[in-house]
Amino acid sequence: MATTPATPAAPTKRLGDRLLEAGLINRHQLDLALREQKRTGRLIGAVLHELGFVTEQDIASFLAQDAQTPTVDVGRMVIEPEVIALLPFDFCRESAVIPCRRQGDTITVVMADPFDVVAIDRIEQTTRLKVEVFNAPKPDILEKLASVHEREGSIDQTIDELMKISQRKGGDDTTAPMIRAVEQIIAAAVRKAASDIHFEPDEKSLRIRMRTDGVLHAFMLVPKDLQEPFIARLKVMANLDVSETRLPQDGRFAFQVGRKELNLRVSCMPTNYGESVVLRILDSTGLLLDLRSLGLRSEDEQAFSSAVNRPHGIVLITGPTGSGKTTTLYTGLNSVNRLERAVFTLEDPIEYRLPHIRQTQVNEKIGLTFSTGLRTLLRQDPDVILVGETRDRETAQLMVRAALTGHLVFSSLHTNDSFSAVPRLIDLGVEPFLLPATLHLIIAQRLVRRLCKVCMEPVVDAAATLKSFNLPVPTDREPALWRARGCPECRQQGYRGRLAIFEALQIDESFHPLLHEGGVDKIKAHARARGMPLLFEDGMRRAFDGDTSIEEVFRVAFAS
Repeated sequence: MATTPATPAAPTKRLGDRLLEAGLINRHQLDLALREQKRTGRLIGAVLHELGFVTEQDIASFLAQDAQTPTVDVGRMVIEPEVIALLPFDFCRESAVIPCRRQGDTITVVMADPFDVVAIDRIEQTTRLKVEVFNAPKPDILEKLASVHEREGSIDQTIDELMKISQRKGGDDTTAPMIRAVEQIIAAAVRKAASDIHFEPDEKSLRIRMRTDGVLHAFMLVPKDLQEPFIARLKVMANLDVSETRLPQDGRFAFQVGRKELNLRVSCMPTNYGESVVLRILDSTGLLLDLRSLGLRSEDEQAFSSAVNRPHGIVLITGPTGSGKTTTLYTGLNSVNRLERAVFTLEDPIEYRLPHIRQTQVNEKIGLTFSTGLRTLLRQDPDVILVGETRDRETAQLMVRAALTGHLVFSSLHTNDSFSAVPRLIDLGVEPFLLPATLHLIIAQRLVRRLCKVCMEPVVDAAATLKSFNLPVPTDREPALWRARGCPECRQQGYRGRLAIFEALQIDESFHPLLHEGGVDKIKAHARARGMPLLFEDGMRRAFDGDTSIEEVFRVAFAS
């Protein structure tokens, strides 16, 4: 690597003007970004990226060229522990800088902004070394920082440091070690692909557990003395009332781990040993929002595509909490999201931000319920409406009215299967004679764990296994099943990730007489006569394909 001056020459023009001259943005974009910068006080580069006018890669490449600073691929660098220890992790993360090597009296650093002379001065003062600067995009630097620090392994050290601070009189609970401890736990959860983090107060400790692939696993125990500081820090991050410990509270905050920009939903609940806090990790980077990514049978995928491309009607997704209904709803919504259509959502809460869609957060405390919000949405000239959940009589009736007046409506229900959705709607006050004209598709779903592709192994006698479960043996092919074994890649679980199994009830004219009656048994019998597979049968399809195990299908869908 060629050497460069420690501090690049200061540019004579502002970054926005230089980006304009380089043709990376236009005048209207710059004017809008400058107004937003004046309002928020943020750096112009961050504002331009947030507005979607430039990428961080564009800014990094431009700054590197403007400062005559070489751009490097920080992801491929091998950084020794003694080098990374030269600078505090909190400073590196805040300034988007990472030390990569030391030679003699010179330290080489990679920075997202090579013009950040304040950060360069601090590096010189901290290390007492000359500084050599290279450039890389900010997400690359943050991702490298997370990986080289091995943050999970240092959590115990941070807890020890916090214990020493808490023992001092007047110790500050919001100091860097507490901030770092919470960030370490969240980063560890992201690496484990956890969906939730539970902070559970016990009599003598604070227990932390993480839910991975739908199953809770123990993570660590924190001394009881640190329980209140931990909970307080989480509340501060979620902008909640730290002093209120008697009532439940809900909030959310954003968090970045490497390239991933996450949203975390926070729920606080008072218990007899203190407040229980659960963080739900919402990672939109893994959200494909493509019909094929759902894993539906080809016939069901065609039925879904046909239903969501109708000009009006109702598409319902049913299942228990945590069964993936939101992902399926967003996928359907994304397939009809076009500039010539007005798309609105009512959600509780808003889990993922979708482009070009007006999303509204339900807030029952101030009277903004699903029913009041839906009534207002109908005056907003919508084409497509997503109602996060149909909970009450008024919402159900308004949803049907919206479908009758030419709107396409997506919603979810809590029922055990697709057939139970019809009597449920009738129980909520929907007139049965309105269902044939509005209801087009009902999909029930569950999530099963996906077999680890590294360690999955075939079942020796699949036919005997099927017989042991009282299941028929296929006659058209030799049955094949796989089982979970466990390996370091899947942390000895035998499973990595989850997939959805479905039960798609397509409503056509042959169902209309049955909808008037609302009987589950008759609707189910008619659907079965037409060859519709149940949830369990779709799960067995995925088991025969090697995607999951027969034990998982029984665990999740047999009772259905």
